[in-house]
Amino acid sequence: MSLQMLWSLFLVHPAGVVNSLALFFALSGAWLCLMTHLREQRGVARVLAQGELDETEVQDERTLRINRFFYRFGGICLGAALVLSWFSTRL
Repeated sequence: MSLQMLWSLFLVHPAGVVNSLALFFALSGAWLCLMTHLREQRGVARVLAQGELDETEVQDERTLRINRFFYRFGGICLGAALVLSWFSTRL
């Protein structure tokens, strides 16, 4: 689609387009949080299966920081989806 076609679609159905964008953000944020949680569980299970460490010392600082970043980014996406969805009801 050309840019003019997308702009005309926005002018005709502004609430639908903004709500679709909110849906995209909600799906991507939820997927990111879910995959980060799954990655975290798999890492813990792998280390515990090898029997190297106990459960309290499973992840290093670098892994914890990247997991926190992905959780925050997913939360920001979910928050943006909520704001966009609320905004689309006002159009």
